[in-house]
Amino acid sequence: MQTLGRPGEAGLVRRRSRFIACAQPVATVAEAEASLSALRRRYHDARHVVSAWRVFEGREVRERADDAGEPAGSGGTPVLHMLRGEEIVNVAVAVVRYFGGVKLGVGNLARAYREAARAALVEGGLHPWAPIVEIEIEVHPDQVGRLLAVLGQRGAEVRGQTFPGPAVITARLGASDLDELVRATHPWATVRSDGRCAGA
Repeated sequence: MQTLGRPGEAGLVRRRSRFIACAQPVATVAEAEASLSALRRRYHDARHVVSAWRVFEGREVRERADDAGEPAGSGGTPVLHMLRGEEIVNVAVAVVRYFGGVKLGVGNLARAYREAARAALVEGGLHPWAPIVEIEIEVHPDQVGRLLAVLGQRGAEVRGQTFPGPAVITARLGASDLDELVRATHPWATVRSDGRCAGA
């Protein structure tokens, strides 16, 4: 997966219609919706402000597209398909269209929206992204060294340790490594996670 490094903006003109694309990094569905609402207010004079977002929330990708009055499947939908195809998450994209008086046709319209959105994403800078989970591990103090070695082998980031009594270690770990960690530390350690994921 990949995500956006910073906000990006780009524009293009097709048969006198002007397209302005804005891409925003977001962390939640609420952030995505708020970002798009702000862009719609900013371009309130535009006839069409199509949009799409994809957000990794919990342990799944949530997504939405809005064609904003354009022919079905010609605005936000092709932008969403592009985000899916390139496995881009935690991003909201809006593309504004100022009509130039010449109809483009559904195919050309979809290409223009997709190209404008892609240019904004490139401007914002895409980089790799992997879901991580926050974990808490309870272990006997005699096993702390062993546990830290296991965490280190899996690239986990240790965030804290509490003593006395049973030691409790908090860490961040790639979501794909969680099940393996549970198997590797059973039965001498108890691993807990709320299952929610965030970005690396």
